[in-house]
Amino acid sequence: MLRWIRQQLGFDPPHQSETRTVYIANRFPEHGHYVPQKFADNRIISSKYTVWNFVPKNLFEQFRRIANFYFLIIFLVQLMIDTPTSPITSGLPLFFVITVTAIKQGYEDWLRHKADNEVNGAPVYVVRSGSLVQTKSKNIRVGDIVRVAKDETFPADLVLLSSDREGGTCHITTASLDGETNLKTHFAVPETAVAQSVSRLEALVAIIECQQPEADLYRFIGRITVTQQEEEIVRPLGSENLLLRGARLKNTKEIFGVAVYTGMEAKMALNYKCKSQKRSAVEKSMNTFLLIYLGILLFEAILSTILKYAWQAESKWDEPWYNQKTEQDRNSSKILRFISDFLAFLVLYNFIIPISLYVTVEMQKFLGSFFIGWDLDLYHEETDQKAQVNTSDLNEELGQVEYVFTDKTGTLTENEMQFRECSINGIKYHEISGRLVPEGMTDDSPDGYLPRLSGEEELFLKAVSLCHTVQISYDQTDGLEDSFRHANGISSQMEYYASSPDEKALVEATERIGVTFAGSNGENMEIKTFGRSEKYKLLHVLEFDANRRRMSVILQTPSGEKVLFTKGAESSILPFIRSGEIEKTRVHVDEFALKGLRTLVVACRHFTPEEYQEVDRRLNEARTALQQREERLAEVFSFIEKDLELLGATGVEDKLQEKVQETIESLRLAGIKVWVLTGDKHETAVSVSLSCGHFHRTMNILELVQQKSDNECAEQLRRLARRIKDDHVIQHGLVVDGASLSLALREHEKLFMDICRNCPAVLCCRMAPLQKAKVVRLIKTSPEKPITLAIGDGANDVSMIQEAHVGIGIMGKEGRQAVRNSDYAIARFRFLSKLLLVHGHFYYIRIANLVQYFFYKNVCFITPQFLYQFVCLFSQQTLYDSVYLTLYNISFTSLPILVYSLFEQLVHPHVLQSKPALYRDISKNSLLSFKSFLYWTLLGFSHALVFFFGSYLLMGEDTSLMGNGKMFGNWTFGTLVFTVMVITVTLKLALETHFWTWMNHFVTWGSIAFYFIFSLFYGGIIWPFLHAQDMYFVFVQLLSSGSAWFAIIIIVIICLFPDVIKKVLYRHVQPTSTQKAQHTETHKGISCLDAMCCFSDGETACAPVGRIMERMMGRCNPSRLRRLWSDPDPFNSNDRSILTLSPMEATSC
Repeated sequence: MLRWIRQQLGFDPPHQSETRTVYIANRFPEHGHYVPQKFADNRIISSKYTVWNFVPKNLFEQFRRIANFYFLIIFLVQLMIDTPTSPITSGLPLFFVITVTAIKQGYEDWLRHKADNEVNGAPVYVVRSGSLVQTKSKNIRVGDIVRVAKDETFPADLVLLSSDREGGTCHITTASLDGETNLKTHFAVPETAVAQSVSRLEALVAIIECQQPEADLYRFIGRITVTQQEEEIVRPLGSENLLLRGARLKNTKEIFGVAVYTGMEAKMALNYKCKSQKRSAVEKSMNTFLLIYLGILLFEAILSTILKYAWQAESKWDEPWYNQKTEQDRNSSKILRFISDFLAFLVLYNFIIPISLYVTVEMQKFLGSFFIGWDLDLYHEETDQKAQVNTSDLNEELGQVEYVFTDKTGTLTENEMQFRECSINGIKYHEISGRLVPEGMTDDSPDGYLPRLSGEEELFLKAVSLCHTVQISYDQTDGLEDSFRHANGISSQMEYYASSPDEKALVEATERIGVTFAGSNGENMEIKTFGRSEKYKLLHVLEFDANRRRMSVILQTPSGEKVLFTKGAESSILPFIRSGEIEKTRVHVDEFALKGLRTLVVACRHFTPEEYQEVDRRLNEARTALQQREERLAEVFSFIEKDLELLGATGVEDKLQEKVQETIESLRLAGIKVWVLTGDKHETAVSVSLSCGHFHRTMNILELVQQKSDNECAEQLRRLARRIKDDHVIQHGLVVDGASLSLALREHEKLFMDICRNCPAVLCCRMAPLQKAKVVRLIKTSPEKPITLAIGDGANDVSMIQEAHVGIGIMGKEGRQAVRNSDYAIARFRFLSKLLLVHGHFYYIRIANLVQYFFYKNVCFITPQFLYQFVCLFSQQTLYDSVYLTLYNISFTSLPILVYSLFEQLVHPHVLQSKPALYRDISKNSLLSFKSFLYWTLLGFSHALVFFFGSYLLMGEDTSLMGNGKMFGNWTFGTLVFTVMVITVTLKLALETHFWTWMNHFVTWGSIAFYFIFSLFYGGIIWPFLHAQDMYFVFVQLLSSGSAWFAIIIIVIICLFPDVIKKVLYRHVQPTSTQKAQHTETHKGISCLDAMCCFSDGETACAPVGRIMERMMGRCNPSRLRRLWSDPDPFNSNDRSILTLSPMEATSC
């Protein structure tokens, strides 16, 4: 029972062995005491909650947040002890925050439940008791034989048993898993491929042994044992035999497969795992500020408690005649009373911690993220792809990036390959009009002439057209079993599909030249050499992997000879060459690379019958191994791929994407360092870096390549450091390869980092995927802790994307793995410029000001409460009514800052893009620095002092301010302070607003109006459901006094006028780049004082003040103190700020 509970909680997984045994059709052994293994059912559960656990689980998750937990404690304290404020003041905002979040999360989970039920209830056909039975998807069990028809998705992970094709093959597309739309061929083992009917499948006796479920979509290790006539036949199973849940059957009428992984154990479900949570620099700063304010809260509470007891040391204040203590109070413990008073003060001041900050920030991030998807400048019309936001938690981080790490192929380039040149037997060729022409010669042969190829040329072209994983699709056919027949027909009906654009470009090139790949049916491949058909038997495929960097096929030629064709990077092929024009080919490969072409080297090996028998035996042994299969296969591949004969090399062009050079230059001007991380060879990568502007022609290129030992690497690093020191005037670019990087990071990380910091452009070539992530981590964890961004388009970029602070996927042609694992996705590299320089800039200033403003307005809110205790002898009397305490953050001041944080623009987007240097103004979290935080905090304290003492001076000397001679009371004083505060903090935000929309006007002036209307209704009516109504008629009496109105106006002006003066002076004396950009770029611009004093259509109330200041400062021509706004304003036609420095014509003022 205990183990079952542990399994349900996820602490004790049910599968303890490393392998699982699946009996096909659940035909378990009848002898012995066999205990079947327990497997998961086929239900998919993507939901987080159930009806029973939603409330406790959701509450637990929400109260893990420090602010929520803190307010819960405050609420409980208010319930347990006698506190000066009602528990509602803490309970209602907390309830509002918890409820809104719970509704949002509950609705999202309900949608997930709905989708799950739709998937789990889908009809499927299963072979049971000798017949085909329809059932629901969730009822499939491991071992069931499932039938899937054309264009249907696979309901579980199935091992292919048979298909309607003679060879037991089928074609699938995995677009829903990894975005790859190309057709992939999967195979059944020969012993089960013949079982194409239900009756034959029912008679099949077989057992599958395979690994336990794992998330890797491209890895499957197993073997199948088929019993035929009391003889056991063992065949290996790999990823080519496994049909993944979510993939779709194409070009095949129907297949039968046995379920091996079901439900949440399917590979698709295992890939649902959440990515590691990334936290932005703003969020970290926000948490730090919360801790500081918590310290201020504790200090105020402790100080108030101490002062209370110091004051009460005198007996006349300890027990005044009007407030006699009870006997119980006199006999109670002093320690308990001290704790109780401390908690009461804690409750009184607790609103200095803004609970609604989290909700507002979440809403701002969620709603703000839509702007990226709506931006038409980030929409790619050709592919109909718009920008995609996978997480809104990092919006502001886009404005803090200091390093960009980018892949090359498919990211900087189009990933559209075009065959350009090749080298065959030491002779360089290029393609002209579908013919191979040696270098230096022209194609002058007549049309229709079929060139004769030499033996070396023909063998090279055959190797290229046979060594690949390309598939063929026909326009009007259900399958590929007639590939050979179709190949003899109209070629326009045939289309190649490949997971690698290089392979597709090479096969299409050989087709144009005359050696056409005509199709494959699993066992046989056919090519047509100038119309002459040749059939090759496919014996083995040695799949490509990142470590070997090559792929091979073993074929039986029409003459019966066994031959190996292999292709790969020159560094992974040339060391194993035994014969051929090695030096000439190496020179040609380097020449191709210098032109920016992608290079592959092609080689072959001919086997004797004895050699092939050994190769076949070792391959079968390695492929049927259940333990360490990959290591054993790698060992066998190394044994096979040696003693090669060099055939030649290919050069394929990958064009640069549009505006890559401009984008990289913009990033550089913005102070962002760009690193290119690529798997290409050194020369190719350098050529592309020069062509895309990553390296300037005038830049001094430093190289750390082909280092063999630690000592050699250390010496080279020291030489590079000396060169940088000696030539510090010019810019340097660094080139490093993967092997040298490993040596540099092993023992000399600090020296390597010092060199990198002094190089604005770094190029890393021959990089493995994990090395890319390691480089990102190296910079990310350096002492400066810079914000990093990684951008790529392929599966090999996923580790880099997940490692960086911000990961961006390119919607390219290498599948959707990068997009699925990224934080943001864009269609082209050039969109990165606007994403960072515009959206990043806007998001950062918006949320930075949101956070600062929230703390400011809460300091304004609670400091008068603290000061009031000095007046009421620390009796814990509240200054504000409980309803005002509750609604201050929820209603009266919440909407203006939310709208501001969604629409604010300091300058127009075009200016931000045309002046990338403005990005430097907000770098290194400058708007949330401690200096900025201290300014806003001190501003809040100073405004609170003016609120309190301004109101106190008006009412403190028993002055009669009412027509009937009566004086204002305690609640009127608190209401006056509260009214001044609501108006001031709202107008303070108006002063900070540069981009005014109708919504800003509505919520700014509407919030002030709502406060007045609400107060009139709240205090003007006797509400029957309220126990006490201290505020009855208080607000009406306050507004009936002219003195009160005058005090409100004077206090607001006293608070905000110094802030206006400070802004004007700073713009004159120490303007930032952003403030300068708000001026016109020509002499027609006006001064910042003009901008302050000029408002829509004419002279405003601040004009006289402006004239006085100008006479003092001698900076302004009075004739220019009028400013008219016109629609043709090229930068900020919507800007109506009294402090905006947008460009304008001098004649407008």
